[in-house]
Amino acid sequence: MDAKAFADFERRVAEKAHSMWEEAGCPEGGEQPYVDRARALLEISENPEAGRLTIAQSIPPRGEPLLAVENQGEMPGLTDQGDDQLFPEEQQSVEVPLPPKD
Repeated sequence: MDAKAFADFERRVAEKAHSMWEEAGCPEGGEQPYVDRARALLEISENPEAGRLTIAQSIPPRGEPLLAVENQGEMPGLTDQGDDQLFPEEQQSVEVPLPPKD
């Protein structure tokens, strides 16, 4: 939006705010409290499709992407961990002779 279009839009916002203020019975505080509402109403009326999603955009895809399913076989599972025992088995105690006491 160039400067001229922006100035024109701000002029229309001021006119709409003044109109809304008069419709409200010219309460104290002037037109300023109506400026934000007037701006929002003008923006909606000038671009009513803004902020809307098409049906295709609003419905998320179902399920996982195919790539995630294809890669699932590459992930190690419980069976891929091996059946080897990772710690030594319990050792049998070996008696070591003690030196004789003098």
